[in-house]
Amino acid sequence: MDMPKNILEPEKRIKRIVRTYCDRCHCGCGVLVYVENGKAVKVEGDPDCPVNEGALCPKGLAILQFAYHPDRIKQPLKRTGRRGAGQWQPISWDEGLEEVAARFKEILERYGPTAITWSWGDAALHCHYLTKQGWLYAMNAPNHFHSDAHYCFHPVMIANKVTFGDFITSETGPDYQNARCIMLWGGNPAMSHPVAARNIMTGRRRGAKLIVVDPRFTEMAAKADLFLQPRPATDDALALGILNIVIREELYDKEFVTKWCVGFDELKKRVQEYPPQRVAEITWIEKEEIIRAAFMYATNRPGTVHTRMGTLMNTNSIQTVRAICMLPAIFGDLDVQGGNLLGNKPLGFKSRHEIISQDLKQSPEIEDQRIGAQDFPLLCSSKSLAHNNSHPPSVIHAMVTGKPYPIEALWVCNNLLLALEDAKETKRALLNLEFLVGSDFFMTPTMELCDIILPPCSYLARDEVAQGYHATNFFGVRQKVIEPEFDTRDEREITYEITKRMGLKFPAEWDTIEKQNEMRVRGMGMTFAELKSKGYFLGPIQYKKYEVKGFNTPSGKVELYSSILEKFGYDPLPYYQENPETPISAPEIARDYPLILITGGRHVVYYHGSNKQIPWLREIVPYPALQIHPQTASALDIRSEDWVWIEAPRNRGRVKMKVELTEAVHPHVVHAPSHWWYPEVKDTEHGCWEANINAILTNDPPYDPICGATPLRGCQCRVYKVEEPENG
Repeated sequence: MDMPKNILEPEKRIKRIVRTYCDRCHCGCGVLVYVENGKAVKVEGDPDCPVNEGALCPKGLAILQFAYHPDRIKQPLKRTGRRGAGQWQPISWDEGLEEVAARFKEILERYGPTAITWSWGDAALHCHYLTKQGWLYAMNAPNHFHSDAHYCFHPVMIANKVTFGDFITSETGPDYQNARCIMLWGGNPAMSHPVAARNIMTGRRRGAKLIVVDPRFTEMAAKADLFLQPRPATDDALALGILNIVIREELYDKEFVTKWCVGFDELKKRVQEYPPQRVAEITWIEKEEIIRAAFMYATNRPGTVHTRMGTLMNTNSIQTVRAICMLPAIFGDLDVQGGNLLGNKPLGFKSRHEIISQDLKQSPEIEDQRIGAQDFPLLCSSKSLAHNNSHPPSVIHAMVTGKPYPIEALWVCNNLLLALEDAKETKRALLNLEFLVGSDFFMTPTMELCDIILPPCSYLARDEVAQGYHATNFFGVRQKVIEPEFDTRDEREITYEITKRMGLKFPAEWDTIEKQNEMRVRGMGMTFAELKSKGYFLGPIQYKKYEVKGFNTPSGKVELYSSILEKFGYDPLPYYQENPETPISAPEIARDYPLILITGGRHVVYYHGSNKQIPWLREIVPYPALQIHPQTASALDIRSEDWVWIEAPRNRGRVKMKVELTEAVHPHVVHAPSHWWYPEVKDTEHGCWEANINAILTNDPPYDPICGATPLRGCQCRVYKVEEPENG
């Protein structure tokens, strides 16, 4: 029988193979793209890339289904009916760019630069972050907001910087492969950051102990030597309890503490408030297990600590991370092989942070106008330690109320209706804007509310520096493999053109894509073309850099007692604080909402709200699954794969998910995945109000006092079965 031509000897059909870097999450994995007749036909992991060594997760492997998907937004679109009515007309790029530039310019002249902002996160790509920030800089506009700036890694940045002067306990910093003990706290990198998971397992194979702290028994917990399952949002108490033990037993590194730490005596006094028995009562973890964790960490040196989202979505997130930071600090596991590494930025390389904090640095007068600057100065003001964000809930409130000043225009580069808590207020906020521009790959519930959509191309059609999150001494080059799919464009080109048509200017050093690429590597004595020929740059790691220049803190030492927090009126020492609505703090709410809800829990096939329409990926996870303990489900007359309603306090409605019975969660805890919608639902809301857990959660105070985080993990809810309508 004759073989179909399209599968006969495929290697003879391949015209070229291009080395580039995936951008479908933070990891920045190397990929090989096979190209035939100008079209990408196959993608696989690059075995020569030191980041992933040939491995590639499902969403990385599915990029061709993503890039060539028939439902992509293929050309610029203009709304013709009311917002959200789903009425669009295709327009030319020239018409779209001209109208967007004219509308932004008119709003800028009428209201001033405080009225215009942009948002990123979710499906938005890191490549355009610098360019969009350059657009704000050109307007003297103070506001931009990451969809989860008040949690995600920004609170970690603040907590790390006030303690160590550098960002070292999240994606960047942990040296898993050389550690003797790995403490993974509030994260599941097997699902969220596969590169980190691979490195952790390398460390395990080399003999490292693994301690996993999580309210869920996750894939990483299954590999752990010790799994600690705290009551949600009590990680601060657990960390302080472990510190109590290691300090009381004098297991810490006395020489390092004496020479390189300030505030140890104050910390020692503070942790005496958290003896193991009290911590056991707070966290629901057996006292003996807390003691075991303390000794396991203390007796396997060096150790590395990883903090992630589970530690951050509560009203004491900064102090929670601070408490965890004390462990590598008092053991001297800082900037040593197998510990938490300080930055190793290659000499002369222009990092994202350097460009934002230096080249695009605005005046304090402008920066202090950011929404949130007065309430959360370390997140939002000219004193920000976290990428100069505005406070997302406060921006949404401002769009609705006009306070402290009105926001009239937004360039939205993510799916805000999925990403932010209190999604219904987010919708009211977007509808209240005078002008809303969208840039995304698919017609999401957020894009449906826009006035004009300017669609970006995928990473396969871009030339740029690929600066991943997992190694500060590494960066690669993302090479243009194909021409932009359909009638899409590079997001940076779109932003440059809008800026030019508004009569504004970028810094002359990088006012084109080509100049931007060259600017990133020029200081290293190379051109972008030379970097492309090499594929990537991997520099040496220098250890104990603090011995030469100290730590980047006011004292030059590790600040267990933070002078920065004290200066801004916060407690300079970590402490435990109960979330505002728990069975302990609000028993009257718990009577009606008896279950503790945790949300998030990224799956490896999705990046927050993206990829729900990709066939390979949707087949793996076809619907949102509420994890609930079998005992709890039985008491509620709920069975496996039943559909259930979930409600939270404040009467924000309900959402529906399918039940997954599992002993991975405590009987008093349920877990709901976030960012769910149904692209196949053809109305303009695409099922987001039925499936998105953020639709029933609040974005109102109380917030974390330092970064403004909200309690998305550790709030209360109730669950009940969806009753099928009777026949007839």
